[in-house]
Amino acid sequence: MVGAPVGDVLVEADDLARRVQELGERISADYEGRDLFLVGVLKGAVFFLADLMRCLTVACELDFMAVSSYGSSTDSSGVVRILKDLDASIEGREVLIVEDIVDSGLTLSYLLRTLRARDPASLEVCALLTKPERRKVDLPIRYVGFEIPNRFAIGYGLDHAERYRNLPYVAALDGA
Repeated sequence: MVGAPVGDVLVEADDLARRVQELGERISADYEGRDLFLVGVLKGAVFFLADLMRCLTVACELDFMAVSSYGSSTDSSGVVRILKDLDASIEGREVLIVEDIVDSGLTLSYLLRTLRARDPASLEVCALLTKPERRKVDLPIRYVGFEIPNRFAIGYGLDHAERYRNLPYVAALDGA
């Protein structure tokens, strides 16, 4: 991507692959003998979710939610809207939210409240990336891929104004 504002690499492609495999093994062990319902958060989690699913050895189903809190800005607006809701009921199901990044935590907090109200048997979170120093709310994140510094991340599904999702690694947006 010549001329792209891609800054420092935060997580290399090989490290992503290794950690996703480790998360898949741990989740499979934790949910052994149970069916898992994965909720992918669009659009950023698609790459992570696809790779993670291929590492799971437990029976699983998949559905998606799309929420908006950023727009094209690099800071969360704090306002969360559901753009696409789940097609299936999660009542009585073992649910794992698969998220690309947890920044302020406001979006995830909203999702957790919304999905808990639907009475799942369990509700956990798997986040590829987290920025602990940006957190505004305390959240239970059971599975974390990587903690990254407080920089705007792009690549491996994460975007800036819908661009750079296709990078095979996670990088900082230069100048952000």
